[in-house]
Amino acid sequence: MSKTNGKIRIGFYICHCGTNIAGTVDVQKVVDYAATLPNVVVSKHYKYMCSDPGQEMIQKDIKEQELNRVVVAACSPFLHERTFRNATSQAGLNQFYFQMVNTREQNAWVHLDPEASTEKAMDLVRSAIKRVVFHKPLEQKTVPIKPDVLVVGGGIAGIHASLTLANAGKKVYLVERDPTIGGHMAMFDKTFPTLDCAACILTPKMSAVKNHPNITMWTYSEVESVEGYVGNFKVKVKRKPRYIIDDLCVGCLDCIEACVYKEPRFYDEFNQGLSKRKPVYMPFPQATPQLVVIDPDTCIWFKTGKCKQTCVESCERKAVDLNQQPAYKEIEVGTIIVATGFKPFDAGKVYYYGYGTYPNVYTALEVERLINASGPTSGEVIMRDGSTPKSIAIVHCVGSRDKNTNLWCSRVCCLYSLKLAHLLKEHTHADIYNFYIDIRTPGKLMDEFYTRMAEEGVKFIRGRVADIYPDTSDEEHRRLVVKAEDTLIREIIKVPVDMVVLSTGLVPRDDANDVRRLFNITCSTEGFFIERHPKLAPVNTFTDGIFLAGCCQGPKDIPDTVAQAGAAAAEALALIDLGYIELEPNTAFIVEEECSGCKSCVPLCPYSAISYNEEKRKANINEALCKGCGTCVASCPSGSIKQNLFEDEEIYSEIDGILNYEIYEEAVCC
Repeated sequence: MSKTNGKIRIGFYICHCGTNIAGTVDVQKVVDYAATLPNVVVSKHYKYMCSDPGQEMIQKDIKEQELNRVVVAACSPFLHERTFRNATSQAGLNQFYFQMVNTREQNAWVHLDPEASTEKAMDLVRSAIKRVVFHKPLEQKTVPIKPDVLVVGGGIAGIHASLTLANAGKKVYLVERDPTIGGHMAMFDKTFPTLDCAACILTPKMSAVKNHPNITMWTYSEVESVEGYVGNFKVKVKRKPRYIIDDLCVGCLDCIEACVYKEPRFYDEFNQGLSKRKPVYMPFPQATPQLVVIDPDTCIWFKTGKCKQTCVESCERKAVDLNQQPAYKEIEVGTIIVATGFKPFDAGKVYYYGYGTYPNVYTALEVERLINASGPTSGEVIMRDGSTPKSIAIVHCVGSRDKNTNLWCSRVCCLYSLKLAHLLKEHTHADIYNFYIDIRTPGKLMDEFYTRMAEEGVKFIRGRVADIYPDTSDEEHRRLVVKAEDTLIREIIKVPVDMVVLSTGLVPRDDANDVRRLFNITCSTEGFFIERHPKLAPVNTFTDGIFLAGCCQGPKDIPDTVAQAGAAAAEALALIDLGYIELEPNTAFIVEEECSGCKSCVPLCPYSAISYNEEKRKANINEALCKGCGTCVASCPSGSIKQNLFEDEEIYSEIDGILNYEIYEEAVCC
């Protein structure tokens, strides 16, 4: 390293971070030690280096002390590396002559011994100071952003994100896999805590999506493939055949009436199987778009080919087309918002609650349809046995907060249980029993809502339900006994009821892994999509240009879903309006004269950033796709792939600094 003597001038700074670092690390001792290291001409500490005074200190020293390298020991680079790079750049020094040392998360927060922590901090600082000598003046490249946006999922999250973007003048493609937009919210009767009519809130927004000139809405469609990178995604969308010509159908429903099935006899998905539908059907009266769909799995024509096709004959507009084939659309967008939603927990997995065995055990979503005026019973709570309940048990946390099913709290169950208690009491005047573990009511007006329900006479029993079984004292065996421990009075209680409502939690969709692979994003162990940072980037993913909204990222209520959808739309707008995105220069690159064209790196890249140039017979790396993971660098047999900010000189000198002997010189010789 003698070639750098007399030329490198390093400024070193360590942050107290209040007492987060200084409470464990002797910052003055670290400063004094750093001042003795080669090439260090400035060594200082400050209480909050990320603050304006801290950044101004760095900028002043760069100018006055002619610094050409900067090292800051503070918190995680993920949090503030960009902050200090910007400060370095504003002083006229290339921002990549900066190196950050993590003395908080990797040191002060994980050690209790101040002396050992201080020694470790000095090792880390020495390592960074040796490394930064070999940094190069890199430049960030830019990629133009296409202005169109793809929104995947037509629930309330996708709807709100689409309208936000469209109202800002952006072209939006909304893709929904079901025949109608609306998602789960369309199934609800009312929403907590204000008990607003869900349809009154949602259906105007559904209509606004359909009629907005900037929104192309493709229902009954799925994303088939996604290629490209931030700003330049190429997406193929499969439009499944409805067997109805969209432009000709006016939603008159004559084809449903004319169907050879005189009575509905197939499972109605929208009404949770509480009613039946025909093979040709409208999902629900307020569906958007107002188009019928023919189910090939239940239609006689598709099963046997022997139907009279009365649906075809009945349509004066000739809108029924039983020969319709899937159609494929290819679009180019700059950003993507994933809002694919959730599914309710399968209550049958908690077998001792009797769902699927006892007819009067219902899930919460089934009850939502029962009490809905547009539901299968027109809002009358009539159970499967034809009776009206006089006593009802609502069991909280079914599938949530349980190591046997899911450990997480689904956030909405307590509150929608309170809502259902109110609505069931309003519809039936029954005695309502809420069996709960804890009542969790975070958010504006939520706790007041809980208090209101308690004042209405709803009974609350603190205890997990252990079993549900038939009441043998009931001659008709219609009643059920709910057995639980009341932890407040410390007694086992048995409550006979007519109806049981299971408040099921929210879980990831079954196809979450397929969606993850399609968009190259990541899932948690639970199956929800992972955001880039839980606090600072809650809607971003690790794939630039792809954002998350709604319950696909984790359980949340409608207000939080709408807020997150708005945030995702804002992030997409920020990219679009800027017109370009700056790429981190820590990307890999290929030294072509050393590349043997073995192609071993191509399948290893997790971001599909490497291709093979047949003409040159060399590998090629797309910098816009590369995330600097280093997989290709480590695996290249010829060593022809290198990575900015992680070149051999930088890595060896960093190791040299940690071990405190000249391993770099030995490695170069070898």
